[in-house]
Amino acid sequence: MRPLLHHYAMSPFAEKIRTLLGFKRIAWTSVLIPSIMPKPDLVALTGGYRRTPVLQLGADIYCDTALISRVLEQLAPEPSIYPAASAGLARVLAQWADSTLFWTAIPYTLQPAGFAHMFAGQPPEAMKAFAADRMPFRSLIPRMRVPEATESLKIYLGEFETLLADDRPWLLGEAASIADFSVYHCLWFVSRGGPPSVILERCPRLKGWLARMQAIGHGVPERLDSCAAVELAAVSQANPAAPDQFQDTHGLSFGAPVTIAAVDYGTDPVAGELVISRPEEIGLRRTDERAGTVVVHFPRVGFEIRSAAAA
Repeated sequence: MRPLLHHYAMSPFAEKIRTLLGFKRIAWTSVLIPSIMPKPDLVALTGGYRRTPVLQLGADIYCDTALISRVLEQLAPEPSIYPAASAGLARVLAQWADSTLFWTAIPYTLQPAGFAHMFAGQPPEAMKAFAADRMPFRSLIPRMRVPEATESLKIYLGEFETLLADDRPWLLGEAASIADFSVYHCLWFVSRGGPPSVILERCPRLKGWLARMQAIGHGVPERLDSCAAVELAAVSQANPAAPDQFQDTHGLSFGAPVTIAAVDYGTDPVAGELVISRPEEIGLRRTDERAGTVVVHFPRVGFEIRSAAAA
């Protein structure tokens, strides 16, 4: 089944998955969504989860790029983004990049000069709307001031420059890994920030690596309207895990009413019946009047399950 990616152009995490789709040469469909709420078609599929991107395979909805990356690996195992020689280290570095590096790159890039560059040509109302949308969205993430973000980012970039000093093509050696894609989307955002992007000039080897990542491209996706994506879910069959694959970790049985939510930002809970509980994946089944019955999948790390009675 051809995967659908719900995304918008400026999203760093969407760029991670777009580039990963290009790397794996997966034929995919682009579903453009708004960058701020409301997102009625996306919410019809996810039940409230609003982070970008979201991957759709029929009536199966996959949230968070850590899980989406593993799904794409299953769809196209070669070339692998978890090479045997560095798989464990790659996963750890990717998680660090998706959290610590990301929340350093964002405030650094969106300092006043960068923010103005990103929204050049757009009306002031668009800038205000974006800022207002993101304030509650990331309310649990401490806001790093620009001076601290700047000095921290200099340190991180210096470490990457040192890592590449032996002329390796990718961060962990001769093979690209999930670590490359997770670091890349953060620095891709910095590179698009106008005046703040000058910080990259001090790292020529890292800039060469960044150029190699950008050269991967996204492939040539088809386009689909977000309303049509909802209609596709409604006529598709979701694939929950079988009950005998269910691993009880919270004293909750297969089919128990629960909510699942991110623990850091974009913490809107999604309600449904718990039908997936695996070592690295959790998920619930829910029914929407437009999308029909779907299964919404989440990674284990970074999300929490609560009984619907206690939520």
